[in-house]
Amino acid sequence: MTQLRHRSRSYKRTFKRTPGGKTVLQYKKKKPSQHICAECDKPLHGVPRGRPYQIKKLSKTKKRPNRPFGGYLCPECTRKAFKKEARSG
Repeated sequence: MTQLRHRSRSYKRTFKRTPGGKTVLQYKKKKPSQHICAECDKPLHGVPRGRPYQIKKLSKTKKRPNRPFGGYLCPECTRKAFKKEARSG
Protein backbone atom coordinates (compact mmCIF):
# COMPACT_ATOMS: atom_id res chain seq x y z
CA MET A 1 0.00 0.00 0.00
CA THR A 2 1.26 3.46 -0.83
CA GLN A 3 1.83 6.13 1.72
CA LEU A 4 -1.14 8.41 2.31
CA ARG A 5 0.66 11.50 1.04
CA HIS A 6 1.18 9.83 -2.35
CA ARG A 7 -2.49 9.08 -2.83
CA SER A 8 -3.36 12.56 -4.09
CA ARG A 9 -3.26 13.96 -7.59
CA SER A 10 -0.61 16.53 -6.68
CA TYR A 11 1.88 13.73 -7.41
CA LYS A 12 2.64 12.53 -10.92
CA ARG A 13 2.61 8.74 -11.25
CA THR A 14 5.17 7.11 -13.51
CA PHE A 15 5.93 3.47 -14.17
CA LYS A 16 9.63 2.61 -13.99
CA ARG A 17 11.32 -0.68 -14.75
CA THR A 18 13.84 -1.67 -12.07
CA PRO A 19 17.13 -3.44 -12.81
CA GLY A 20 15.57 -6.64 -11.50
CA GLY A 21 12.95 -6.51 -14.26
CA LYS A 22 9.97 -5.52 -12.12
CA THR A 23 7.79 -2.56 -13.03
CA VAL A 24 7.10 -0.26 -10.09
CA LEU A 25 5.00 2.85 -9.67
CA GLN A 26 6.99 5.94 -8.66
CA TYR A 27 5.53 9.21 -7.41
CA LYS A 28 7.04 12.60 -8.05
CA LYS A 29 5.78 16.14 -7.71
CA LYS A 30 4.41 17.76 -10.85
CA LYS A 31 6.18 20.63 -12.59
CA PRO A 32 5.14 24.08 -11.38
CA SER A 33 3.23 26.38 -13.70
CA GLN A 34 5.07 28.65 -16.11
CA HIS A 35 6.27 32.04 -14.90
CA ILE A 36 4.25 34.94 -16.28
CA CYS A 37 4.89 38.61 -16.99
CA ALA A 38 3.88 40.93 -14.16
CA GLU A 39 2.07 43.32 -16.52
CA CYS A 40 0.56 41.40 -19.42
CA ASP A 41 0.38 37.82 -18.02
CA LYS A 42 2.21 36.34 -21.02
CA PRO A 43 4.47 33.34 -20.27
CA LEU A 44 8.11 34.28 -19.77
CA HIS A 45 10.69 32.59 -21.97
CA GLY A 46 14.11 31.72 -20.61
CA VAL A 47 12.85 31.04 -17.10
CA PRO A 48 12.99 27.31 -16.31
CA ARG A 49 10.17 25.40 -14.70
CA GLY A 50 11.17 23.15 -11.86
CA ARG A 51 10.85 22.38 -8.19
CA PRO A 52 12.93 24.62 -5.90
CA TYR A 53 15.52 21.88 -5.30
CA GLN A 54 16.05 21.63 -9.08
CA ILE A 55 16.26 25.39 -9.64
CA LYS A 56 18.74 25.75 -6.78
CA LYS A 57 21.26 23.61 -8.69
CA LEU A 58 21.23 25.92 -11.74
CA SER A 59 23.66 28.78 -12.21
CA LYS A 60 22.38 32.33 -11.89
CA THR A 61 22.45 32.95 -15.64
CA LYS A 62 20.28 29.89 -16.30
CA LYS A 63 17.63 30.90 -13.78
CA ARG A 64 16.51 34.02 -15.65
CA PRO A 65 17.37 36.20 -18.68
CA ASN A 66 20.35 38.45 -18.08
CA ARG A 67 18.76 41.85 -18.71
CA PRO A 68 16.95 44.48 -16.63
CA PHE A 69 13.59 43.12 -15.40
CA GLY A 70 14.70 39.64 -16.55
CA GLY A 71 12.42 36.98 -15.11
CA TYR A 72 9.87 39.64 -14.14
CA LEU A 73 8.72 41.36 -17.35
CA CYS A 74 8.49 40.06 -20.90
CA PRO A 75 10.64 41.82 -23.54
CA GLU A 76 7.72 43.88 -24.88
CA CYS A 77 6.79 45.23 -21.44
CA THR A 78 10.48 45.87 -20.68
CA ARG A 79 10.72 47.94 -23.85
CA LYS A 80 7.61 49.91 -22.82
CA ALA A 81 9.12 50.52 -19.37
CA PHE A 82 12.35 51.85 -20.89
CA LYS A 83 10.44 54.18 -23.21
CA LYS A 84 8.28 55.44 -20.36
CA GLU A 85 11.39 56.09 -18.22
CA ALA A 86 13.20 57.89 -21.04
CA ARG A 87 10.21 60.10 -21.86
CA SER A 88 9.51 61.08 -18.26
CA GLY A 89 13.08 61.92 -17.31
